[in-house]
Amino acid sequence: MKIIPSLFLLIALTACQNSLIADLVTQPGQALYHDDFSDPASGWLQATSADGSLGYLDNAYRMIVVTPSYNLRAVSGQTFGDVQLEVDAVRLGGPVSGGFGLICRYRDTSNFYFFIITSDGYFAIGKTKNAVATLVGQGMLAYSAAISKGSGPNHLRFDCIGNTLAGYANNQAMAITRDSDYANGDAGLIIGAFSEGGVEISFDNFQVIKP
Repeated sequence: MKIIPSLFLLIALTACQNSLIADLVTQPGQALYHDDFSDPASGWLQATSADGSLGYLDNAYRMIVVTPSYNLRAVSGQTFGDVQLEVDAVRLGGPVSGGFGLICRYRDTSNFYFFIITSDGYFAIGKTKNAVATLVGQGMLAYSAAISKGSGPNHLRFDCIGNTLAGYANNQAMAITRDSDYANGDAGLIIGAFSEGGVEISFDNFQVIKP
């Protein structure tokens, strides 16, 4: 019975050591981590439940939320400090009001930062703390004409540097705010449904860049 906890600890330590080594040898502007999701064995979660599913499909990573007022997250399995995250995202189906984007400084399922947009042109930076999600620096989602609507592709970027959080869509700054609750953690992807389920998003070319 003691083998399993020890194995989990070894995996966690190895992932942490690998990301620390990558940070030491990587120059600013270069990738600490990247995945184009062409290899289904690259380590991202593949799962299906009554609330949704996530996994590799057509050389990309597809996430679906079926249940209203529900979100799904997937992370790389690494630990990072300051990062510039980037990903390409396309809505495959479901309501245009569904949210999707990037996660930084993910400590566990209840504690992390996020930057999301919707396919009808809205965006927000927020955090989940002790399983409660709130927006940071804004009272509600805000609108931007720079976000591609409908099924148009969007290139997303989320900078988490020191206590500054900055979100971009298609090379346009959306929001910049500050929060100091989390200094490091994993990085990954998030999608969520609001009043209507069925949100389906395809992600590709995920990068963690050293700022």
